Amino acid sequence: MQNLADILKSNPYPGRGIAVGNGMVYYFIMGRSFNSRNRIFSLTDDGIQTEAHDPALVEDPSLIIYHPVRAMGDSLVVTNGDQTDTIVEAKDFRAGCMTREYEPDAPNYTPRISAIVNADGTFEISILKHVDGRCVREFFAYEGCDDGCGYFISTYQGDGNPLPSFVGEPIPVELPDPDTLWKALNEDNKVSLYANIGGEVRLFNKNLGD
Repeated sequence: MQNLADILKSNPYPGRGIAVGNGMVYYFIMGRSFNSRNRIFSLTDDGIQTEAHDPALVEDPSLIIYHPVRAMGDSLVVTNGDQTDTIVEAKDFRAGCMTREYEPDAPNYTPRISAIVNADGTFEISILKHVDGRCVREFFAYEGCDDGCGYFISTYQGDGNPLPSFVGEPIPVELPDPDTLWKALNEDNKVSLYANIGGEVRLFNKNLGD
C-alpha cells in the first residue's frame, strides 16, 4: 500500500482529490488556468466553500465556486462541485448523485467525485464520468478502514490535453498528516487543501501564503 503523499509527489496534476479514512478526510483542488488558481477555501456554518481570491479577476464562476464540504445530519458530504448541495438537499447520497453527471467542460468532461462519511465510520465514494458519450455512475461502499489508512480518488489520472479521467476503483492508501500532504502537492498547480482530522478542521490556501 502506497502513501498518498508519494502518489501525489509523482503526479503533477491529479486535479481535485478526495481521501477518506478512519477519522480523516482530505479534499484538495489544483488549477492550471488563472481562473482555477484564483481561489481559496473558507469556512461556512456547515463546512467550507470556495471563494475567488481576487473577485475582480474571476472569468467564469460556474465550475469553480461551490461548497465542497457540507454536513448532512451526522454525516459529512465532500465533493468537487455543486453536487454537494444536490446531495444535501436530497438527503440521500446516491439519490443526489443519480440526478447529476460529469461537468460540461468538453473536451475534458471532468468527472464529478463525491464522498459521504457517516458517524459510524462507514463511507461511500462515487464518480460520475463521461464514457462513450454517456454518463457512467460508479459507487463504492466501505465498512471502514484501519487507522492511518483510507481510500483516494481524483478527477484525473494526470496531466494531458484533454485531461485523462480517473479510472478504476478508489486507491487504498496510507494517509499522511496534513502538512505532509500539502507539501506533496505540486507547487505550481496546488491551490487549496481541506483537512479534517478527528473533527478538527484545517485549511491550507496557497493564495494566502500557506
